[in-house]
Amino acid sequence: MSDAAIQKMVDLFSQIEEDVEGIRVFAQPGGCSGMSFGMTFSETVDENDFVQDNSGIKVIVGSDTIEHLRGADIDFVDRGDGQQTFVFNNIPAAADAGCNTCGSAAPGGGCA
Repeated sequence: MSDAAIQKMVDLFSQIEEDVEGIRVFAQPGGCSGMSFGMTFSETVDENDFVQDNSGIKVIVGSDTIEHLRGADIDFVDRGDGQQTFVFNNIPAAADAGCNTCGSAAPGGGCA
């Protein structure tokens, strides 16, 4: 995770009132890498989850998602005019990835 992504997560955690364990990163079918990625607050850590602590923020990844994220970087980008997003870079290429950007074999392929 980039410093910008960690800082944004710290900021987000300071704004919530719920009791959460961390941020769950997940993958679901779709997108040009064959998978789409997202994040949500998580109240639980399951027995088979992988957990990484980043400045006190737990990043939780399920065993069904971890293979899709090996070697990937999560960044936070502020494009101005309120356009802010987390970006998944260097997503492992899927054999049938077709759009040549997110998760494709193209250098720096990433998903926003």
